Amino acid sequence: MAFAVNAAKARLKKNELSIGIGIRLVRNVDIVKVMKAAGFDWLFIDLEHGSMSIETACEIAIAAQDSGIAPIVRVPYGELTMATRVLDGGALGIVVPHVDTPEEAKEIADKLRYPPRGHRSVGGGQAQFDYEPMPLGEMTTKSDENTLIVVMIETPRAVENAEAIAAVPGIDCLLVGSSDLSMEMGIPGDTGNPKVQAAVDKVVAACRKHGKWPGMGGAYTEELLKIYTDKGMKFLLAGNDLPMLTAAARAHQAKVRAFQK
Repeated sequence: MAFAVNAAKARLKKNELSIGIGIRLVRNVDIVKVMKAAGFDWLFIDLEHGSMSIETACEIAIAAQDSGIAPIVRVPYGELTMATRVLDGGALGIVVPHVDTPEEAKEIADKLRYPPRGHRSVGGGQAQFDYEPMPLGEMTTKSDENTLIVVMIETPRAVENAEAIAAVPGIDCLLVGSSDLSMEMGIPGDTGNPKVQAAVDKVVAACRKHGKWPGMGGAYTEELLKIYTDKGMKFLLAGNDLPMLTAAARAHQAKVRAFQK
């Protein structure tokens, strides 16, 4: 039986760093091969920001399955019906932004997990199994085990509720969105600020207590990535396609321009 293994979750289960790259600018399947060749474990396919369509996200997700890099899709806040559609369409994980309370986390788990863990509706054959006919109970169980459900911690309120959110069954990972968190804290863009670091410590402790994986986004310099991995972050969004492309291109042209005498 064909089965698309979730490389992001497999890394986490082995207590290894699971490293992802944000996909928002490049909206075609070629980016899958590029980022797989670059060594990333998962794609952060962004439907919250930018103009990517759900159809394009699902096409990228299916291509990613065959390349062995996990397609993880961020949906807009509250769009849980969109989340189930992209799961049906080939995603191996969902990221839900702006989760502030355990009640919100419970609703997410309920909608995105199959019975008996939740009440996700069955949509038929899945690309995760190459659409192979199989017993319904077997398919939903394997699919559920392979799916990564991530909630984003992006406000001081969410940080205060981190332990209660981490205690919710069916949630796999708490991902600190340090860009929005820094905005909410009144220190926009200062993602290495001691206030953000203290928030990270609280989220990591909550995850360790309840057997969940802590994640980090928005802190992309080598220095900050080192700080937060040392603090225990395992699920790392290590950058995004647009700033990486821009930085590499600017650096290269500057080197070439320096050749002029």
